[in-house]
Amino acid sequence: SRRFHLSARSCHRLMKVARRIADFAGEERITAEHLAEAVQFRLEG
Repeated sequence: SRRFHLSARSCHRLMKVARRIADFAGEERITAEHLAEAVQFRLEG
């Protein structure tokens, strides 16, 4: 979270988005790719 200057709340939101991405992909676990995609959404939005 320090690298992207995220608060605890922002980090939690990012994890929730990554969880949804993993769910859509049919994955049980969140991967680095899911997190990267969630970060990309944050940077674009």
